[in-house]
Amino acid sequence: MSKIKTTKSASAPKATKSAKAPKAAPAKHAKANNGETKTKRVSAIDAAAQLLAASKEPLGCRELIEAMAANGLWTSPGGKTPHATLYSAILREINVKGKNARFKKTERGRFAVNK
Repeated sequence: MSKIKTTKSASAPKATKSAKAPKAAPAKHAKANNGETKTKRVSAIDAAAQLLAASKEPLGCRELIEAMAANGLWTSPGGKTPHATLYSAILREINVKGKNARFKKTERGRFAVNK
């Protein structure tokens, strides 16, 4: 007896990357209803860099969060631990950028601007 090979039934060809619809480009400037452009919100880490540049002494993250809210630079969108998020973001920038980071750690939990 001879063996007969069977093949799968022909199916529709798979879509390739070129056949997919291209994604829409994001808008560069969002416009308000009256035609004016909206100002971009400052992030917590950018606001912390501004505060530390103006400060003469190192600050902790809790102090930075309170000062940002008092000066109207940044407010938490409702998170329970914005100070921990800021601490993590500052440490991440120091580790990634090294000597080019905007921050330097002066002591445990305290940061200053890196000149």
